[in-house]
Amino acid sequence: MHTENAVALHYRNPALETSILEALRRTGHDPERIGPDDLLAVDQFHIGGVQAARDLALGAGIGPTTVVLDIGSGLGGPARLFAHHFGATVVGVDLTPEFVETATSLTRRSGLSDRVRFVQGNALELPFTENEFDVATLLHVGMNIADKSALFRSAARVLKPGGMFAVYDVMRTGDGQLAYPLPWATSAEISFSATPEEYATALQAAGFTVGSTRNLRLEGLYFAWS
Repeated sequence: MHTENAVALHYRNPALETSILEALRRTGHDPERIGPDDLLAVDQFHIGGVQAARDLALGAGIGPTTVVLDIGSGLGGPARLFAHHFGATVVGVDLTPEFVETATSLTRRSGLSDRVRFVQGNALELPFTENEFDVATLLHVGMNIADKSALFRSAARVLKPGGMFAVYDVMRTGDGQLAYPLPWATSAEISFSATPEEYATALQAAGFTVGSTRNLRLEGLYFAWS
């Protein structure tokens, strides 16, 4: 519980929604009448932004009949993209209450509340029944979770038989020390990056078959430098 509280505190920002709405006003948008794409510059918290979320959706086969669970949904950017551009029905779950509240508000303001909703919850104990979702997605979340095996078992439990689990995380490829602060952690206390091999082992132990992998290191460096 200490680690979970520390992670939630790391991402906590009571003024988050106010800051986003003010930014929208400065760019000439009415916060009460925004389109889902008006938020794309601020609601994609992962490396690669919009294109990375689109690629993930395409790889996972997300479409109009897909019911998606986005684990660690943040401001709701990927969830809204899956609904608006791919027609999916999406539920987002996040540990941080401010993210859930802001994601819910932005989704209402962008007219997607009929297809996207958000709940507060722990990724290790997902508050859903078994066999509820066609696809689960995980974008830049695993770095804050030490027990990858428990995380993947939790995802497997709520997926329908044959369901797809699409993971896009920052992973270790060497033995060097990480230099903090990093976007997901100010110290090693809440940083649990792992190698692709460790991810694959934990996924397989949870009952998943690793169907395909992509190394986006160069794309990530380009995105960070651009």
